[in-house]
Amino acid sequence: MKLARRLVIGAYLFAAMLPLVWMALSSFKTRDDAIRPHPNFVPAATASADPRAITFEATLENYTELADVHVGAQASFLEHLGNSLIVGLCSTLAAVALGTAAAYGFSRFEFAGKKDWLFFILSTRFMPPLAVVVPVLIMYRTLDLQGTHLGLILLYTVFNLSLAVWLMKGFIDEIPRAFEEAALVDGYSRLAAFRRIILPEARTGMAVTAVFCLISAWNEYGFAMTLNASGAITVPAYFAGLQGNIAGMPWPQIAAGALIFVAPIVLFTVLVRRHLLRGMTFGTIKQ
Repeated sequence: MKLARRLVIGAYLFAAMLPLVWMALSSFKTRDDAIRPHPNFVPAATASADPRAITFEATLENYTELADVHVGAQASFLEHLGNSLIVGLCSTLAAVALGTAAAYGFSRFEFAGKKDWLFFILSTRFMPPLAVVVPVLIMYRTLDLQGTHLGLILLYTVFNLSLAVWLMKGFIDEIPRAFEEAALVDGYSRLAAFRRIILPEARTGMAVTAVFCLISAWNEYGFAMTLNASGAITVPAYFAGLQGNIAGMPWPQIAAGALIFVAPIVLFTVLVRRHLLRGMTFGTIKQ
């Protein structure tokens, strides 16, 4: 049984890691080596006079060229990566903060239309985002928000807010009300009880919510292409713009950039992995 489980996990791990391994190998190849009809699995593998001897040559130029401006782009990859960091982190922080505050209100207070408001918030996820791209574009042109960091931050915050509210409400519902009641009896205000009691207990849910919100904002493509023809262009839109390169797509540079682009998400997930694993099973075991 253990052997079968290990084989299944190993096969899944191989399938999941194969694209990343291929990108890593391609990032060290030359462009000619990357697009040849029969590509090498390793960078520039060439056979010498001795058929048993194979030499391997790799280049780091693809990583150094990420600071260059390619044809079809307005800035270098590193500048676009900075745009993605600003937009992704700010929208995630805003969505988690607003979602936590709203979820606390829905969890702890009774008011008219509470269930209707919760359903309305959830219903905003039913419609494909690109269905509203035209009115959003018109509104952003009127407010002069197209091509700005603030425009994408506001948009991604709004689209992730419904997810944040519903995820955080589930976590806050699991926190016993007795904790707050004891704090209120001891003289804490409602805001102080929220800050000192709820937030520390809900940090697991906040970490889980932040991961999902960051991934959503980090990989978003449709609005990034539509609203940012110039200015704060994020990495997904930058990669699409390279299709206009008259010399052809610089696949090795794209592979190098994609690896760097994936790294912040992997790093953030590793940093919050303890909260993430606990959050996946939060509330499944009742005392």
